Amino acid sequence: MITRVVKQNENNIDSSVMAEAGRIIKDGGLVAFPTETVYGLGGDALNPESSKKIYAAKGRPSDNPLIVHIYRFEDLRRIVKNVPEKAQKIMDAFWPGPLTIVFEKTDEVPYETTGGLDTVAVRFPIHPTAMAFIEAAGGFVAAPSANLSGRPSPTLAEYVIEDMDSRIEMIIDGGDIPIGLESTIVDVTGEIPMILRPGFVTKEMLEEVVGEVSVDPTILDVNCTARPKAPGMRYRHYAPKADLMIVRGDEDRVADEIRRLLSAAKAEGKRTGVICTDETIGKFDADVVRSAGSRADMSSVGASLYRILREFDDENVEVAFSESFDGDGFCMAIMNRLVKAAGHRILEV
Repeated sequence: MITRVVKQNENNIDSSVMAEAGRIIKDGGLVAFPTETVYGLGGDALNPESSKKIYAAKGRPSDNPLIVHIYRFEDLRRIVKNVPEKAQKIMDAFWPGPLTIVFEKTDEVPYETTGGLDTVAVRFPIHPTAMAFIEAAGGFVAAPSANLSGRPSPTLAEYVIEDMDSRIEMIIDGGDIPIGLESTIVDVTGEIPMILRPGFVTKEMLEEVVGEVSVDPTILDVNCTARPKAPGMRYRHYAPKADLMIVRGDEDRVADEIRRLLSAAKAEGKRTGVICTDETIGKFDADVVRSAGSRADMSSVGASLYRILREFDDENVEVAFSESFDGDGFCMAIMNRLVKAAGHRILEV
């Protein structure tokens, strides 16, 4: 299969390109497209064969649910049984945007899309290109991140091409992605909304709108064996090719320990990498040292994380170490992805 790559400017969207991409989806094909979070790999959410193709292209387990993307509120009633009052408040506050909501599904949504579950995860993205594409595709696009399963999610089209070339029909290159981490997922099928995956929309932000919000205890649990209600809950994700370890503790002790680990790795002839911050970048002497941004602006860290993991692969890093980014708010999302990328390898110092 030849994969066509088409550049698009969100401020000047080419309707002919969108029409072509929409035809591919309606014909059962796959198209990668930009959103505000990461690049998505889109197929027809209401066509079970399209969902099967998504799983095959990614090498993704078929019990890992896909997110259905819509471009207007009125389409929600076709795919969900009911909208609880708290869900409506959350939608009013955060849609369109980087938030996915889990509802009870209607019979129109095939189990191939929901990973066999009676619930469906729905997102209404705010990215102009994404909305134009979803409309052209018929209004219901199932889309996980556009990467091979287990790899870092792509925030640049070049990484979509690296993983998906010859596997799908089209890649829409929309340039850099602003947020850089997948959407928050919140389950509204219970009395208390529950966060299944942290993201840019934080627990604190949700609580301002609906009061109490819980967090699924398996989010950072290495021993999680529960069937996933949302993408990314069970399987190893976001991993670079390098062996990655997180070092957690006091800043000075973390720096000392990373330097010790770097020396040991270099003595074994390993090519090394470090993920740090603007505040600490001068403390490390690795083959590849990358600042994820400033601790004063955690959104910059989130936007950089996947790019850095991909750059480690580009630079043939074999062993990598990262500072920890513990805290409330968006830090929960950053640590969730980083812990999964490291295979839950955390060294306390």
